[in-house]
Amino acid sequence: MNLNKSLISLLIAAAVSPALAHDIVPGAKQTAPVLLTDATIHTATKGVLENADLLMVDGKIAAMGVDLAAPEGAKVVSLQGKHLYPGLIALANQLGLIEIEAVRATDDTSEVTDTNPDIRARIAYNADSEVIPTVRSNGFSYSLVYPKGRALMGQSSLMQLDAWTWQDATVADAVGLHINWPSTSTVANWWNHKKPEEMAKENAKALQKLKDYFVQAKAYADAEAAGLNKGVDSRWQAMIPVFKGQRPLFVHADDLRQIKQAMELAKQYQLKLVIVGGRDSWRMANELAAANVAVVFTAPYGIPERDDEANNTAFQTPALLQKAGVKFALSLDGYWDTRNVVFGAGQAISYGLTQEQALAAVTINAAQIAGVADKIGSLEVGKAATVVVSDGDIFDYLTHKVSAMWIDGREVTLNDRNKQLHHKYSQKPAI
Repeated sequence: MNLNKSLISLLIAAAVSPALAHDIVPGAKQTAPVLLTDATIHTATKGVLENADLLMVDGKIAAMGVDLAAPEGAKVVSLQGKHLYPGLIALANQLGLIEIEAVRATDDTSEVTDTNPDIRARIAYNADSEVIPTVRSNGFSYSLVYPKGRALMGQSSLMQLDAWTWQDATVADAVGLHINWPSTSTVANWWNHKKPEEMAKENAKALQKLKDYFVQAKAYADAEAAGLNKGVDSRWQAMIPVFKGQRPLFVHADDLRQIKQAMELAKQYQLKLVIVGGRDSWRMANELAAANVAVVFTAPYGIPERDDEANNTAFQTPALLQKAGVKFALSLDGYWDTRNVVFGAGQAISYGLTQEQALAAVTINAAQIAGVADKIGSLEVGKAATVVVSDGDIFDYLTHKVSAMWIDGREVTLNDRNKQLHHKYSQKPAI
């Protein structure tokens, strides 16, 4: 029986292995200046430049303006009025950590215990994932990947999406510690028929367990500072930067009660807090803004959470957060559907955001939340030469057409499996 199971496992692994690696060669390091001319440049921080040029040298933006002179040996690319954007940034997803949901061998998104603050997502990142090029084709150059789990899930890593390995894909490691906040709901559903009072007890127990972890971790951090620790506990060692305010705490929470509980914990330990999910964030937007709590809103296409909510509540949430002064980014918490975040930003424009605000939600705001705004997230001289060209409005389904991308000055191939299959079957003879 065991032998048969082993053989079956080997056969499954052999069958799925071709799907674990794409055949697209990452772009070569920039060796000569590249001048992009006559573009509509959306800077994300300094407005829109019409009929302007952008010069990339040694992987950095060297100049922007009108009628720039091409340096000797430069490659000149005429964009003829096309739109130029910063490379888009997708926060909080499992891109590169999972390939096929139905095949467990391709899923490396989570560990089995509750306390994994020392786990780093980048170690499991598969730079050869077939999914990555499809996300990149919609304008995304960066992704913040995090490990899932039940409580203290681990540390996220910011990855650039055109790489040979996880090592050269890593832009920033240990961006933040991610926590799955305990449920606060006592409403029964089809898979959970427990009584409300029983569910409330379970929720309280889970919350107390999480608080106990923080008590232990803080005691360890204090002992470490005093030189009293006799050994190293890698779990609590990884949380020391969180208590020092050097690493934000990303709390995955949707319900209003969860968000309030998370804010109380952050206040108790003076932590830098980011809410991921945030379905109810609009209900306490002013409080979030006052506490300087950022939100990674992951439901741009969300349906109503409650019977008394309007059907467009989720669509309006980005504008409500913007109005209150909350720092927020837009995302989708998954992997393959990350590519649709750009259209979620476009939908938010239809419900109150301006074009510039929507762009910020997937560029500079995301970079600020990830702590890398000095390097990426906007088109500014001195920042990474990571740019995306769209023939039309990148947020519009009808005119969106990403036709070119450079990451750190490296020209990126925009081919992907979807395009390959489309090319193949468009040639199929009619029956």
